[in-house]
Amino acid sequence: MALATLRQLLDQAAAHDYGIPAFNITNLETLLAVLRAAERTDSPVIVQASQSARKYADDILLSAMVKAAAERFPKVPICLHQDHGSSPDMCRSAIDLGFTSVMMDGSLEADGKTPASFDYNVAVTAKTVAFAHAAGVSVEGEIGVLGSLETGGGEQEDGHGIVGTLEREALLTDPQQAFDFVAATGVDALAVAIGTSHGAYKFSRKPTGDLLAMDVIAAIHARLPDTHLVMHGASTVPEELQELINANGGNIPRTYGVPLEEVENSIRMGVRKINIDTDLRMALTGSAREYLTENPASFDIRGMMKSGLARMETLCAERFERFGAAGHGARIDVLSLEEMARLY
Repeated sequence: MALATLRQLLDQAAAHDYGIPAFNITNLETLLAVLRAAERTDSPVIVQASQSARKYADDILLSAMVKAAAERFPKVPICLHQDHGSSPDMCRSAIDLGFTSVMMDGSLEADGKTPASFDYNVAVTAKTVAFAHAAGVSVEGEIGVLGSLETGGGEQEDGHGIVGTLEREALLTDPQQAFDFVAATGVDALAVAIGTSHGAYKFSRKPTGDLLAMDVIAAIHARLPDTHLVMHGASTVPEELQELINANGGNIPRTYGVPLEEVENSIRMGVRKINIDTDLRMALTGSAREYLTENPASFDIRGMMKSGLARMETLCAERFERFGAAGHGARIDVLSLEEMARLY
């Protein structure tokens, strides 16, 4: 099966009122776990790579690996998405590699640290939409600065943090500004800031309305009922994975992620793409720690990875089922990029 675009998968999800997990991959094991779970549950899937993951795994090898996976899992509709592209040029390079969707994150300037102006965000995102749509490729934009309402700071996947501490209002997307942004750029999906952040250390307690602004999602969806919303930083950071890591030499302070029931609630409010990375990292590294603790004389790489692969697959399958995507994979007839370009 040819790779699908983000727009096609999210249109289908909106028509049937479900959400699609977008899993960040770093290596073969993360990719295999995601696609085995998608095949098992008959789900469409968004496989995404950050700029740092592209650098780590090598652009050409990473894109070729996903294209090979599309042949290995022919019944799974797969979207290959660039996560947090920092510039139009970065997004263009992803398209040249065969990515079928890109995120132009103009909420920060190209350094990945400095909050950008609305006009800057519109300019770089609209530029990206123009050349991406001409190639049939989808575009996700972001309005608002992703960051924790508890700490007043944000953190990017590659380790760059927001400079300074931001007020609560600066960390929440303004619904009217979101409306204006979509009208000015023509993005296919919109990431919004509601108090979530990247990494494991999202909240020091289970988030409630003061830390997770679900009312902002509802207000944005009311103004943009036909726009696909995206929740970043949506890992649940399971307690059992924290315990697995700490029981095998780790030292992770007690932390809380986004509860699954809140993600399910957000799907009813128009969220269609849910980004997950930390949960996979914890499942894989925790399993590796456990294996090496139990087998101190082992130097078997495959042995170290097997239980982590199984844990990640189980976790991914649960997300597909909880978000309502299970059973919808076979219903999607993937359009070519040429066909998508004509629709734009």
